[in-house]
Amino acid sequence: MIKKIEQVKVLLDALPYIKKFSNEIFVIKYGGSAQVDANLKDKVAQDILLMYLMGIKPVIVHGGGKKISQLLEKLKVASKFIDGLRVTDADTMEVVEMVLSGNINKEITTLINQHGAKAIGISGKDANFLTAKPIDIDKYGFVGDIVSVDESVIINLLNEKFIPVIAPIAASIDAKNHPGYNINADLAASKIAASLGARKIIFMTDTPGVMDRDKKILSTLQKDEIIALKEDGTIQGGMIPKVDACIEAIEAGVNKAHIIDGRVEHSLLLEVFTSEGVGTVIKR
Repeated sequence: MIKKIEQVKVLLDALPYIKKFSNEIFVIKYGGSAQVDANLKDKVAQDILLMYLMGIKPVIVHGGGKKISQLLEKLKVASKFIDGLRVTDADTMEVVEMVLSGNINKEITTLINQHGAKAIGISGKDANFLTAKPIDIDKYGFVGDIVSVDESVIINLLNEKFIPVIAPIAASIDAKNHPGYNINADLAASKIAASLGARKIIFMTDTPGVMDRDKKILSTLQKDEIIALKEDGTIQGGMIPKVDACIEAIEAGVNKAHIIDGRVEHSLLLEVFTSEGVGTVIKR
C-alpha cells in the first residue's frame, strides 16, 4: 500500500506541469547516446508518448552525425570538418540525405509508432518546409543557413494529431535540381521552435548540462551569463552551438530552452514534470 501511495504522490506532483503544458508545443532536439543506445531509444520513445498523451505537442528534430561518418567511412569517402561543420560536397550530401531522411528518420518514426503514438517523418525538403542558402559554398559546400520556415506544414500535422519527426535537410531557395542543404540540427531545431512559437525547446546531449569550472551543473542561465562563460572559456567546444541555439530561440520568443543529459533514462520526463529537473534551463 505504501508503494501505491508513493506512486500516486508522483502523479500528483506532476499534475501542475501537466495542466500548465497541455496543448503547448515542445521542440525536442534528439541526438547523442539517446539516439544510438537501444535501451535509451526505447525510453525516449516512451517519454514522447507520455507527453503526447498528456496533451503536449512534441516536435522532434534529429541529427545523425555518427551514422553519417560511419557510412562515409565504409564508402571510403573522407570526412572533413571546419569550425565544427561537416564539409559537404555533392557525394557527401547524397549520403547525408540518405542517412538522415531515410535511415534515422524512419527508425525514430517507427519506434514512436510502435509505442502507440502517430509519428510521421519528413525532411525540410518536403513541401519546401525549410529553405536555405549556402553559408559559404567554397568553404563548406552544401551546408546551409535556413532562410525560411513554413510553419504551416508542421501546424497542419499537429492539428491532425501527428508527431512530426524532422530530418534537418533544407531545400534550396534559389535553384532547381539542387541537392539541398545539410543543416546543423541544433540550429534547425531553434529556427523551427521560433517559427512555431514553441513553449520549450529541449536539447538532448551527452553532458549533464552546462557546467561551471568545477564541473557542477549550472541549473539556470541567462544570456549575459552565457556570454561571460563563453568569453572566459568555461563554455567551449560542442556546447557553444547549443547555447547559441538556445539564445536564438529565446530571443525569438520561445519561453525556455533546456539542455539535458540524454544518457539519463526518462530525462525528458524528469526535466519537464519535476521541479528539480535534470539539466540547465536558459531563460529570457
